[in-house]
Amino acid sequence: MHPNRPGRDQALTALLIAPDRKLAQQLVAALHETRSFQLLAELKAYPSLNTLEIRLRQLKPDVVLIETATNFASAAELVRFVCSWRPVTPVIGVHHSNDSAAVISVLRAGASEFLSPPFEAGSQREAANRVRRLRQPDQEVSTELGHVISFSSAKPGAGSSTIAAHTAHALRKLTGAKVLLIDFDLQGGTIGFYLKLQAAYSVVDALQQAERLDPSLWSALTIPSGGIDVLPAPELPFNDPIDQPRLNELIEHARRLYDWIILDTPTIFHRSSLLSLSEADNSFLVSTSDLASLHVARRAVQMLEQLGFARERYQVVINRLGKKDSLASTDLSRIFQCAVPVCIPNDYFTLHRVISLGQPLVSDCDLGRAIASLASHISGRAEAERSNQPASGADSRIPVGRTLEERA
Repeated sequence: MHPNRPGRDQALTALLIAPDRKLAQQLVAALHETRSFQLLAELKAYPSLNTLEIRLRQLKPDVVLIETATNFASAAELVRFVCSWRPVTPVIGVHHSNDSAAVISVLRAGASEFLSPPFEAGSQREAANRVRRLRQPDQEVSTELGHVISFSSAKPGAGSSTIAAHTAHALRKLTGAKVLLIDFDLQGGTIGFYLKLQAAYSVVDALQQAERLDPSLWSALTIPSGGIDVLPAPELPFNDPIDQPRLNELIEHARRLYDWIILDTPTIFHRSSLLSLSEADNSFLVSTSDLASLHVARRAVQMLEQLGFARERYQVVINRLGKKDSLASTDLSRIFQCAVPVCIPNDYFTLHRVISLGQPLVSDCDLGRAIASLASHISGRAEAERSNQPASGADSRIPVGRTLEERA
């Protein structure tokens, strides 16, 4: 969820990048004493720009502290990258010397502030206060923004697009709220086909116009379908990389207009899926129940853990579970080491019928009840996060009203 903006006396959340470990330890000790900054994470080497991008989207720090003494050229590249980030994220340069040449070089690279040993409390507080003033225009952003939920698959063909589309409709039916479905599979999106949409524009057009979105343009870009709005994938494959600032602008615009934004993304190993997961409040990794898919899904969970994603940020959904499958909740927990809230039954004929008609599922069948259960889980989890209470049934393993043990 998007955190509230820091108040005047509230510690600024920070990401620290510091290959100089001696200098880093000195800084961390000083920060702990003054509490002007709260460290969210610490990188012990200069990261690649892709890694830094994921970290920024994941952590959403108020400020980034970058040690510039080890390799100024590498540090300056990171400073410039962060300074181009949207929303604006100030940079504080950290150096073991406060001589004028070092200060000027760091500030010219784009840093807003500069800190050096002994990292006195007064210097920290002054830097924090100046950063707060820089961030002041952003502090009026409403805290009542829409929830972003992403779906991605462990392997192609796992059915994440189908689940994303019908979950969007189920959320609309369950909550009566405004729902947007975005197909971010730019090479082979199928949402438009599933819902029988005739769209003049696609999510690529929305990304290209992200800085100029207004109500009339948004109305032209989106297409209604069964009570929800849809931004479909392009008809022809789009192979250019997604521009991160434009993606951020698009998602933030959607948050202000909708209560729920459902993102259908490619396989989790795709860059756009990782960017979407970083942007999302909650994410679901979809896998089928065959051994090969479970193996790939487990590798995906391990990758997300290595990238620093907290396990409460994502969950696994098992799709096309057969009545004879002998998977138990304890098996799934042991395999993935994260929540598996709902399993989707294998109901080919029902799914074929609704896709042929371009209609959402109804809840009078096992498949429809499973999707409704997933929508209820998502809605309940979001309400629990708002009130900081445990979500009712958030850790249950309930496929279609029966436990996995009962199905086995």
